[in-house]
Amino acid sequence: MKKSKFSLFLILTLVLSMFLAACSGGNKKEEAEGSKEGTTKEEAPSVPQELKVLDSSEIPTMDSTLAEGSTSFLYLNQVSEGLYRIDQNQEPVLALAAEEPQVSEDGKVYTFKLRDAKWSNGDPITAHDFVFAWQRAIDPKTASPYGPYLMGGKIKGAQEITDAAAAKKPYDVNTLGIKALDDKTLEITLEKPIPFFKSLMAFATFHPINKKFFESTGGKYASNAENLLASGPFKMTDWDGPADTDWVMEKNENYWDAENVKLTKITTNVVKDSQAAVNAFEAGEADITPKLSSDIVPQYEGDDRLLRYLETTVFWLKLNQKNEALANENIRRAIAMAFNKEDLVNSILNNGSVPANYAVPAESFKLDGKDFREKNGDMLTYNVEEAKKYWEQGLKELGKKELTIRYLGGDTETAKKTDEYMINQLETNLPGLKIKLESVPFAVRLERDNKQDYDIQFAGWGADYLDPISFSDLWITNGGSNRMNYSNPEYDKLIKAAMGELSDKPAERWEALQEAERILLEEDAGIAPVYQRATNLLIAPKVKGFVYHNVGADYSFKWIEITE
Repeated sequence: MKKSKFSLFLILTLVLSMFLAACSGGNKKEEAEGSKEGTTKEEAPSVPQELKVLDSSEIPTMDSTLAEGSTSFLYLNQVSEGLYRIDQNQEPVLALAAEEPQVSEDGKVYTFKLRDAKWSNGDPITAHDFVFAWQRAIDPKTASPYGPYLMGGKIKGAQEITDAAAAKKPYDVNTLGIKALDDKTLEITLEKPIPFFKSLMAFATFHPINKKFFESTGGKYASNAENLLASGPFKMTDWDGPADTDWVMEKNENYWDAENVKLTKITTNVVKDSQAAVNAFEAGEADITPKLSSDIVPQYEGDDRLLRYLETTVFWLKLNQKNEALANENIRRAIAMAFNKEDLVNSILNNGSVPANYAVPAESFKLDGKDFREKNGDMLTYNVEEAKKYWEQGLKELGKKELTIRYLGGDTETAKKTDEYMINQLETNLPGLKIKLESVPFAVRLERDNKQDYDIQFAGWGADYLDPISFSDLWITNGGSNRMNYSNPEYDKLIKAAMGELSDKPAERWEALQEAERILLEEDAGIAPVYQRATNLLIAPKVKGFVYHNVGADYSFKWIEITE
């Protein structure tokens, strides 16, 4: 792996500053005529449009078909684009689609005309690129974590392909409901009308892939910058793969909306220590920090450079029922009620996050002006005495006096503090419980989640599109994101109805999703909600146009401009 340019920069900063001071006299003639040949001083840009970003984790993958973590989706959002893009107002707007589609009377067939857009290598972006990407995502051989999850029950034929493969029967990806009628005309057929269709189409799994380029990489597609093409505002020009700790994106001059993209270069470095990130920011070595840890946030209360917002992201403990003990409802319920969420958000996180006694986030989804949370309110609230009763009953049913459980956590500073708190609470409040902490990098945690190689996992989920079902359909039996052996036929029935016969009945559909949430938490204690996250990060005053999102990727850099 290459040596981090950021590390070298820190070492050379002092030497460089001394050198610049020694040369400060300069050449007056050169200054008058312009430092670059053929460029006058007036013609030179007054402010370089270069952005320096810090992140707390490496990029697991830049393959839109295989991506499943927030870091991958963040950078895919910069270099890739679909039919729609989420804009500055959190709304889906036309991207690679040239105009709004023609829609059949039954609301199930969409016909799109594409822009005359190009890939970063100059190839035209065609309808065939969308077909290839979608078929690859639904093909069980690809093992896309999001393809079957996002397409199943939504795109015609998707569920049949998944089911056939699971039953070891023949399947044909050409039966998926997507066709290229010609190079610039794309037809999409749905199982049922989808209320959130436009925002769904903005998600990275539905972005196109250049088949010709894909095949030319010889199985190395998206493994590094050299094997990646861009359809979005930026292109990856320096990235060595998932282990790399620094990378560079540059403006994609072939992007259809390039004239409205001001940034010419984005340099990103991984800094997992929050204090080190802040030090770099204060020294002018970074323009945007990663999300700040709790001990840093109070230092910047009232500072204009601090951006804070409540995300549509909920963190919870996934309770893997492959473990005999966690298959016991009383054990799960005891764990879900045995930790003080209020104390966690106020004392440990201390960043504006709020306790979550729910699976679908608050202040995120509304229907006729009413928040989704109004009906169910709080469930599985902190109650030590009740937790101990459930714990004792569960141990009795298992015929045990104590349990040892593996806890899969993260390796960032915030994750370690949170995990230590959670483990202390659980071991203190549930006598006989011993927890083995396994702190791993994000990419490793995703891999182990896919394999269900954990007992308890601290995990989170952010909305993929503008609808509460983005959270509700996580827990259907054998769902692509379930991965904890939770199953309830009534829950499945409600989610199926919400995606099917109730799709055009908004009020009844919401009632079904609210009842599903009640079953998951009140009846089954399927997961143990912890908190709804607030984001705090520092942004330099010279950075204008930074946009965060409530769904999909965390941020967009497309509209940023560097000012004086």
